[in-house]
Formats: sequence, C-alpha cells, structure tokens
Amino acid sequence: MKSRILICNDDGIYSPGIASLAKVASRFGDVRIVAPDVEQSSMSHAITSSRPLRYRRTPLPGGFEAYRVNGTPADCVALGTYLWERVNLVLSGINLGPNLGSACWHSGTLAAAKQAALLGLRGIAFSTAVSITEKAPDFSQLEPYVEKVLELLLEEKELCLVNVNVPEKPRGIRWTRQAVKQYDGKVVPGKDPMKRAIYWFTIKPLEGEEEGTDRWAFGKNFVSITPLRLDLTDERNLARVLALPITPARTARRKPPANSTKRDSSR
Repeated sequence: MKSRILICNDDGIYSPGIASLAKVASRFGDVRIVAPDVEQSSMSHAITSSRPLRYRRTPLPGGFEAYRVNGTPADCVALGTYLWERVNLVLSGINLGPNLGSACWHSGTLAAAKQAALLGLRGIAFSTAVSITEKAPDFSQLEPYVEKVLELLLEEKELCLVNVNVPEKPRGIRWTRQAVKQYDGKVVPGKDPMKRAIYWFTIKPLEGEEEGTDRWAFGKNFVSITPLRLDLTDERNLARVLALPITPARTARRKPPANSTKRDSSR
C-alpha cells in the first residue's frame, strides 16, 4: 500500500512552495494538500477554538487534490488527518524564508510538523531562503535536494519530527542541532498617517553562529537537517533539583481574632 502524505504550509495554499513540495512528495506516495486559505506566517502552534473551520476543494497547478481551510497550519493538519484516514507522513512547506534557531518557536511551518508529531505521525518541515529582491526562489533547482532529504529521512524511521532548511544554492547536506544562543526578534517603532504610535515586530540579522548548528550550516550553503522532539524538559536541571531536599513551607501560627474570648473551662 502506498504511503499517504499530507502537505501543509503557513504561506497559504497558493504559495509556489507547496506545489513544489507536493511534486517531489508524489514520488514517494499519494499526496493531498490541506493548507490555510490565507498566509498564516509566524502563527506558531495556534489552533482555532472560537469559531468553526471550513474545508473547501481548491484547484492547483499539477492536478493535486487540494483543500483550503480558514484556519492555522496546526488546524489544517488536525483537520486533514481527521478527514483523510491512514495518513503516514505530514510535510510542511516549502516555506518562503528560513526557519532557523529560535525562529522554531514561532514558525507556523514547523507547527504543522509538530501537530503531526502530537498526533503520533511523522512531521517534516521544509523552508528555504528568499532573495533580497523578493523574487520567488527557483524551486526546480531545490527539488533534487528536497528529494534527497526525503529519501534520507524516510529511511530513518525513528526521526518523528524534523526541521529542514534549504539554502538558495545548496552545496551539500548536514545533520545539525538547533541554534539557541541568539534571538533575532525585535520591535521597530513607527507612526501611522495620523501620527499615532505603531509598532512592527520583525527580525534582525544575526552573525557568528556556533559550528554544527542549523544557522551555521545554512550560512555555509548546506541543507540543514535538524531532528527535534516534543519533550521540552531540561533534563540536566531536573536531575539537579531532584537531588535537592524539599522542605515543606512553614505555616505561620494563627493568632486568635482580637475580639475572641477564652473558652470557659467551667462549662
């Protein structure tokens, strides 16, 4: 039986990256696309609980079976796997812009892969660089690397959650760890036409990342493959605090109310 592969993203169903990923994935199994109807970048793992979701068939180039959802990337995976039984693998992307280091915390692309892992499925997120000129990447040049990564990862069945970043001009592939020593988020103040204060949350360039990290590999034009996990437990500090004695907090002696009287012992 052929694998069933669900494709999602956070750039929206009409993003060229999702069609490219579906094209490559179709070489490995039956493909269905379920993606947000509008861009949902940086939505992280938000899920929609305050309104119903809608699921509509959408024609896309390549003839893939595709549906758009009025929700987040995580919504799309939850709904897609509910309506299409026996999904084996969830692929997310190819995102327009890398998801490296601390960006993994707020990436909607990676959240779709995480939602798959939460459901007991394998989830792989793909992202790529976007040119400074904002020209769409040449996905035909990236597809051989996406195919090679899928070949590698489908053989490594223990890897349930993986983050993949493909540079604009790859020169190889590296296994990496997540870069966590720097954070690229920043707030930029401004004014609207009425001179009222507004603020943009954006990113700042980072330099000098440690060798072996996803950001380092990507900067050297290597495809970065980073195995991740859902368990956020800090094992080192947990082991340390487990060795410490736990003393119950002292309970202060309660004083009787000022207007209270002593009990009459003669009664």
